[in-house]
Amino acid sequence: MQPTPADYSTLLLAVKQRVREAQYRALQQVNQQQMQLYWDLGQLIAERQQQHGWGKSVVENLARDLQTEFVSMSGFSVSNLWRMRTFFLEYQHDAILAPLVREISWTHNVLIFEKCKTSAERLYYLTLVKQYH
Repeated sequence: MQPTPADYSTLLLAVKQRVREAQYRALQQVNQQQMQLYWDLGQLIAERQQQHGWGKSVVENLARDLQTEFVSMSGFSVSNLWRMRTFFLEYQHDAILAPLVREISWTHNVLIFEKCKTSAERLYYLTLVKQYH
């Protein structure tokens, strides 16, 4: 067995740090894609409701069919589809908040848009979550 080089621990620390940074960047990308998907689904539901008078039963059918098609994915419950619609409607005209909501998790987004009623409150909490998570 070869002796460990003197700078091995430094190399190991550097490699671990790069792996962790790559994992974090990958998670950020996944989260951004998920938020974009939820935004798009919310927009589709809101637009169809406005244009075609979609109601509760259509969203229920959509949830059931999505859950059947995407068995390994969660997030397509009836209540979550309604949240996606609300998510889109709440932020669609807010040029400051709309980009920020894509940078935090869905769970944090739901808590913020359900609990905070003003843009100022939402901006405050979105900024805090982004800073500390």
